[in-house]
Amino acid sequence: QVQLVESGGGLVQAGGSLRLSCAASGRTFSSDAMGWFRQAPGKEREFVAGFSASGATTDYITYYADSVKGRFTISRDNAKNTVYLQMNSLKPEDTAVYYCAADPNVYKLRRGAAAYWGQGTQVTVSS
Repeated sequence: QVQLVESGGGLVQAGGSLRLSCAASGRTFSSDAMGWFRQAPGKEREFVAGFSASGATTDYITYYADSVKGRFTISRDNAKNTVYLQMNSLKPEDTAVYYCAADPNVYKLRRGAAAYWGQGTQVTVSS
Protein backbone atom coordinates (compact mmCIF):
# COMPACT_ATOMS: atom_id res chain seq x y z
CA GLN A 1 0.00 0.00 0.00
CA VAL A 2 1.37 3.39 -1.04
CA GLN A 3 0.47 6.23 1.28
CA LEU A 4 1.47 9.68 2.43
CA VAL A 5 0.51 10.73 5.95
CA GLU A 6 0.67 14.37 7.03
CA SER A 7 0.99 15.53 10.61
CA GLY A 8 1.82 18.67 12.55
CA GLY A 9 -1.18 20.83 11.76
CA GLY A 10 -3.08 22.70 14.40
CA LEU A 11 -4.15 26.08 15.72
CA VAL A 12 -1.57 28.82 16.02
CA GLN A 13 -1.63 32.55 16.62
CA ALA A 14 -0.62 34.93 13.84
CA GLY A 15 3.14 35.31 13.77
CA GLY A 16 3.68 31.83 15.14
CA SER A 17 5.21 28.74 13.57
CA LEU A 18 4.27 25.18 12.70
CA ARG A 19 6.22 22.30 11.20
CA LEU A 20 4.35 19.87 8.99
CA SER A 21 5.61 16.37 8.29
CA CYS A 22 4.73 13.98 5.48
CA ALA A 23 5.71 10.37 6.05
CA ALA A 24 5.74 8.25 2.90
CA SER A 25 5.52 4.47 2.69
CA GLY A 26 4.94 1.70 0.18
CA ARG A 27 7.61 2.73 -2.32
CA THR A 28 10.85 4.64 -2.62
CA PHE A 29 10.13 8.35 -2.91
CA SER A 30 13.69 9.69 -2.86
CA SER A 31 13.77 10.27 -6.64
CA ASP A 32 10.21 11.61 -6.87
CA ALA A 33 9.11 15.19 -7.03
CA MET A 34 7.34 15.99 -3.79
CA GLY A 35 5.53 19.02 -2.53
CA TRP A 36 2.83 20.69 -0.51
CA PHE A 37 -0.52 22.09 -1.60
CA ARG A 38 -3.20 23.84 0.39
CA GLN A 39 -6.89 24.52 0.02
CA ALA A 40 -8.85 27.12 1.94
CA PRO A 41 -12.66 27.12 2.15
CA GLY A 42 -14.19 28.41 -1.07
CA LYS A 43 -10.86 28.51 -2.87
CA GLU A 44 -9.06 26.27 -5.33
CA ARG A 45 -6.20 24.08 -4.25
CA GLU A 46 -2.90 25.89 -4.71
CA PHE A 47 0.73 24.88 -4.87
CA VAL A 48 2.77 25.94 -1.85
CA ALA A 49 6.26 24.44 -2.10
CA GLY A 50 8.02 21.51 -3.73
CA PHE A 51 11.16 19.61 -4.69
CA SER A 52 12.36 18.18 -7.95
CA ALA A 53 15.53 16.19 -8.58
CA SER A 54 18.34 17.83 -10.53
CA GLY A 55 19.27 15.17 -13.05
CA ALA A 56 20.76 12.08 -11.43
CA THR A 57 22.36 14.00 -8.58
CA THR A 58 21.43 14.28 -4.93
CA ASP A 59 20.74 17.97 -5.42
CA TYR A 60 17.15 19.16 -5.43
CA ILE A 61 15.54 22.20 -6.96
CA THR A 62 13.07 23.91 -4.66
CA TYR A 63 10.20 26.17 -5.61
CA TYR A 64 7.88 28.28 -3.48
CA ALA A 65 4.68 30.12 -4.15
CA ASP A 66 5.17 33.88 -3.96
CA SER A 67 2.73 34.07 -1.07
CA VAL A 68 4.96 31.94 1.19
CA LYS A 69 8.44 32.74 -0.10
CA GLY A 70 10.73 33.81 2.72
CA ARG A 71 8.42 32.39 5.38
CA PHE A 72 8.12 28.67 4.55
CA THR A 73 10.94 26.18 4.04
CA ILE A 74 10.60 22.73 2.50
CA SER A 75 13.08 19.96 3.32
CA ARG A 76 13.30 16.19 3.09
CA ASP A 77 14.97 13.26 4.79
CA ASN A 78 15.38 10.50 2.22
CA ALA A 79 16.46 7.95 4.82
CA LYS A 80 13.12 8.41 6.58
CA ASN A 81 11.07 8.94 3.40
CA THR A 82 9.77 12.11 4.99
CA VAL A 83 9.27 15.65 3.72
CA TYR A 84 8.79 18.66 5.96
CA LEU A 85 7.32 22.12 5.68
CA GLN A 86 8.55 24.63 8.23
CA MET A 87 6.08 27.51 8.38
CA ASN A 88 7.15 30.71 10.11
CA SER A 89 5.49 34.11 10.48
CA LEU A 90 2.11 32.57 9.87
CA LYS A 91 -0.76 34.76 8.74
CA PRO A 92 -4.53 34.20 8.94
CA GLU A 93 -4.58 33.82 5.15
CA ASP A 94 -2.39 30.72 5.55
CA THR A 95 -5.38 28.95 7.10
CA ALA A 96 -6.14 25.91 4.96
CA VAL A 97 -5.98 22.15 4.73
CA TYR A 98 -2.44 21.26 3.71
CA TYR A 99 -1.78 18.24 1.51
CA CYS A 100 1.41 16.38 0.74
CA ALA A 101 1.86 15.03 -2.79
CA ALA A 102 4.39 13.00 -4.78
CA ASP A 103 4.90 12.02 -8.40
CA PRO A 104 7.84 10.89 -10.56
CA ASN A 105 6.87 13.68 -12.98
CA VAL A 106 7.46 17.18 -11.64
CA TYR A 107 5.07 18.68 -14.19
CA LYS A 108 2.22 16.48 -13.02
CA LEU A 109 2.98 17.48 -9.46
CA ARG A 110 2.97 21.21 -10.20
CA ARG A 111 -0.37 21.14 -12.00
CA GLY A 112 -1.99 19.28 -9.11
CA ALA A 113 -2.19 15.90 -10.83
CA ALA A 114 0.23 13.98 -8.63
CA ALA A 115 -0.13 10.23 -8.39
CA TYR A 116 0.05 10.14 -4.60
CA TRP A 117 -1.69 12.36 -2.05
CA GLY A 118 -1.98 12.50 1.69
CA GLN A 119 -5.24 12.92 3.58
CA GLY A 120 -4.48 16.51 4.56
CA THR A 121 -3.84 18.28 7.83
CA GLN A 122 -5.67 21.37 9.04
CA VAL A 123 -3.72 24.55 9.75
CA THR A 124 -5.63 27.38 11.40
CA VAL A 125 -4.02 30.75 12.09
CA SER A 126 -5.89 33.10 14.40
CA SER A 127 -5.56 36.87 14.29
